[in-house]
Amino acid sequence: MNRIDLNGRRAIITGGAKGLGAGIAKRLMISGARVSIWDIGTADLAATAKDLSAHGDVDMRVVDVSDEGQVEAATEEAVAAMGGLDILVNNAGIGGPNKQITEISLAEWRQVYDVNATGTFLCCRAAVPHLERNGYGRIVNISSANAKEGNPKTIPYSAAKSAVMTMTKSLAKELASSNILVNCVAPATITTDFLQSRSQEHLETVKARIPIGRFAEVGEAAAMVAWLCSEELSYSTGAAFDLSGGRLIY
Repeated sequence: MNRIDLNGRRAIITGGAKGLGAGIAKRLMISGARVSIWDIGTADLAATAKDLSAHGDVDMRVVDVSDEGQVEAATEEAVAAMGGLDILVNNAGIGGPNKQITEISLAEWRQVYDVNATGTFLCCRAAVPHLERNGYGRIVNISSANAKEGNPKTIPYSAAKSAVMTMTKSLAKELASSNILVNCVAPATITTDFLQSRSQEHLETVKARIPIGRFAEVGEAAAMVAWLCSEELSYSTGAAFDLSGGRLIY
């Protein structure tokens, strides 16, 4: 494992209780960062914080990223606990229904969009003033291959992740002169508990479109995110970095 230099950096990672979020938190800590992990599940959050404590101090916050008040309060508390903020990784997300459009309720649509898209917006809005005060920052948003291609029976998720990708591009241009770089990662499929929300038929269809022939591992995705959080990334902003095993070609 290459050790990316994040010494002294302070990072908020949403959806950090398990899966990709926990993997990102571990990789950032191994690289020297201090982290605040956010999630809605207290038990999973506490267990992950305990595991991560082997690599240093961990701040943890129970936060619903779709709730404006919770996001604003948690940001201020995390910044105070860590002594500042340099990095925001917007990883919190839900897959939502695996249904045809005629079967999707408005409540299901709103829930998926509120967590994936609105949550990313709220966290960016709360974090940016702190990054601007530093005159430095890195924001990494987790989008999806679905944002570029779409998949059948995933309309709320695909639409929300497309919004995350476009939001990344817009915010990157706003902050380009502030030494704050904003990028996103577009994974195809990563081997996490998230896959349990998808049917086996759906997963086999998705895997068949990946030239490498397998899903990504958490560590592979976390490595890309860690680099995007580092000073080694210095001239890319507003970009969507594919993590698709060859599936995406644009």
